[in-house]
Amino acid sequence: MSRYFTSVFLILLLFNHGYSQEGDSEQKDSVEYKQKYGLRAGVDLSRLVRSFADENYTGLELVGDYRLTEKLHIAGELGNEEFTQTEDLGGTLLYNYTTSGSYIKLGVDLNTYQNWYGMSNLITIGGRYSFATFSQTLNEYQVFNGNRFFTPDDFLPGAGETPEEFSGLSASWLEFVMGVKAELFANIYLGISARLGYLVTNTESDRFPNLWIPGFNKVTDRSNFGIGYNYSISYFIPLYKKSKKKKDPVPSSPEQ
Repeated sequence: MSRYFTSVFLILLLFNHGYSQEGDSEQKDSVEYKQKYGLRAGVDLSRLVRSFADENYTGLELVGDYRLTEKLHIAGELGNEEFTQTEDLGGTLLYNYTTSGSYIKLGVDLNTYQNWYGMSNLITIGGRYSFATFSQTLNEYQVFNGNRFFTPDDFLPGAGETPEEFSGLSASWLEFVMGVKAELFANIYLGISARLGYLVTNTESDRFPNLWIPGFNKVTDRSNFGIGYNYSISYFIPLYKKSKKKKDPVPSSPEQ
């Protein structure tokens, strides 16, 4: 699916290239034009779709960025997730647990894309510092039975009727972000980003480890790295404009 969305974005960018180039040829000559500066705010579509499609998941992420300079944007995400998962071994239940909590990510994006005259698309690289607070509820689990003389099964039920909750958990991580935002209509942007996270702190219970962290996703053994993505739709709110001189074309060298 990510390859499909990436292909769509590349097509949109190429379409905008051609459209802008054609429009520029019809414009009157000008020495400068006004660039829009302001706030872009939106929502992550992938979490909304997953909330409807997966009965074990509920999530919402708000996204936003503020343009500081021609290339630099302050950016961030704010979200909440709840996810119930089951781990098994060869079809045998090990544990079923629910993770629920909120997270915030703050950082910067640098636009590396050189727009055509009058365009506002973005191809960005950036980083985030992220922090999450959450709880985990151990709904049920089984323990390995070392003495199977009277109980031939390898595992025995280990939970009572009441699930056990571990609260006050937290984690922080750094994220490297690569993304694309394409302007579909006036001030309306469709975006996609891929994220590589590195877990810095991870406060967990002595009885049950943090196997999944809101905003970070799955925690793997012997590794502090995690991956994520989002597909967003956002609206740009222009607050003010700055003049930018139009670059003159580089004259071609005379033939020798």
